[in-house]
Amino acid sequence: MSLTVHIEERADVVVVSVAGELDMATAPGLQDQVTDLLEKGHIRLVFDLADLTFCDSTGLSVFVRARNNADEAGGVVRLAGPRRGVLRILEVSGLVEVLHTYPSVDEAVAGGAITGG
Repeated sequence: MSLTVHIEERADVVVVSVAGELDMATAPGLQDQVTDLLEKGHIRLVFDLADLTFCDSTGLSVFVRARNNADEAGGVVRLAGPRRGVLRILEVSGLVEVLHTYPSVDEAVAGGAITGG
């Protein structure tokens, strides 16, 4: 299966909606898009994971790299609405606390209560 990415600007936050499977084959494309956003000065990113059906360690590394780069620039990365399977991967890997995870995009954009952990 493939991965589709939709990018939407909401004030000073960029919402990156990811749908499909994020794995070794699709992660490089998402990484390129995220790098481009960061290089253009978009340092507040919310990844909408509601339609992400699968994520492996390569996919997780895209989120970690984005967080590290955004942190260095004074920004923030948040994850929103992961499905149960993706949330479980985040929990097992310990990344649910490092990659602040919210139940919805609106809450992530607003910086609402963190879920998980």
